[in-house]
Amino acid sequence: MNLGKVILKPAKDKSIKRFHPWIFSNAIKEIQQGVKDGDAVEVFSNKGKYLGTGHYQQENLCVRIFEFRQQPIDEKYWKLKIELAINNRKEFIDNANTTIFRLIHAEGDDLSGLIIDFYNGTAVIQCHSIGMWLIKDLICTILRERLPNIDAIYDKSSDSLDQKYQTNYSIENTYLFGNDINRAPAKENNNSFSINWINGQKTGFFIDQRENRKLLGEISKDKKILNTFCYSGGFSIYALNNGAKEVHSLDSSKKAIDLLEKNIALINNKNIKHKSIVADAMEYIKDINEDYDIIILDPPAFAKHMSAKHKAIQGYKRLNSRAIEKIKPGGIIFTFSCSQVISKELFRNTILSVGIALERKIKILNQLHQPADHPINIFHPESEYLKGLVIQVF
Repeated sequence: MNLGKVILKPAKDKSIKRFHPWIFSNAIKEIQQGVKDGDAVEVFSNKGKYLGTGHYQQENLCVRIFEFRQQPIDEKYWKLKIELAINNRKEFIDNANTTIFRLIHAEGDDLSGLIIDFYNGTAVIQCHSIGMWLIKDLICTILRERLPNIDAIYDKSSDSLDQKYQTNYSIENTYLFGNDINRAPAKENNNSFSINWINGQKTGFFIDQRENRKLLGEISKDKKILNTFCYSGGFSIYALNNGAKEVHSLDSSKKAIDLLEKNIALINNKNIKHKSIVADAMEYIKDINEDYDIIILDPPAFAKHMSAKHKAIQGYKRLNSRAIEKIKPGGIIFTFSCSQVISKELFRNTILSVGIALERKIKILNQLHQPADHPINIFHPESEYLKGLVIQVF
């Protein structure tokens, strides 16, 4: 494959020299004539030194680097790259108790722009760069060769790619292989879930909370629990399967509650006590009189860009303030942020400021993060997006 060439402006190569995989348009001095969206390009410093290879697209995030060693980018290259990611998930491949896991985690697997989640035989691909989408058929072939238990491969990239690509390439969500005729519930730590990758958010399920749901399950027995922003009810299912006295699941989306109800129906114990609530979490918590032992706060990202950082902090303050104010003494709150621009320290300090303002004593019992199938690229701080705290309030 002939690679295009991108040259950076003077002094704009500092981040890539530290192996950060993103290059923004304002760092680029020159793009070789003929380079088009989706092309693999080699990036050079202003003085002509090779820095990395990535996919080019005419956007603010202009090049997503997937390789820092100069070499041919061919079918063999992609096969080895994807095989490495698969080999790193060996603990999940043949695990009958957990058939839900992330197979490829973009920058965490040095495959910037590519997400692949696995649900009991179905791989769901979501490309965040047009370059990755253009090699989706090759990716599909490699997955079928390396995963003998794969039944279907679904491309959900229409939800993640810019509208201009959807128009230019007629991108639509579709099966690249197989179908969902015999779709069966998937399992996570032996909890059953009906996954809707076609109509659900992201690829269908928030896999990154697996270990945090397990922790909740371990402390749920005989507890009364409020699960806000519940989506399809991951935390609720774990709590109910582990002996929770009562669980209330809340989401502003009726569509999400419908997904939740399907998962509630999969619970074998029919003596559970559960209530579904369609409401805005901010408003609902403000007026609760229920005596909850545990409250879960797992909102969507309040900030996806630095420009929204201040507004996001205020949102986390309001949400946590209302929960901390309402939780009974000794009660526990699982609180999360999945906003890339909010660091662990900033999130923790936000909770600190709420505790000071409300004059309530707070202890941190656990510091939470994403699991091993969502690896963090040490050179790419943004890949450590999920952070959480389990706090006890007095």
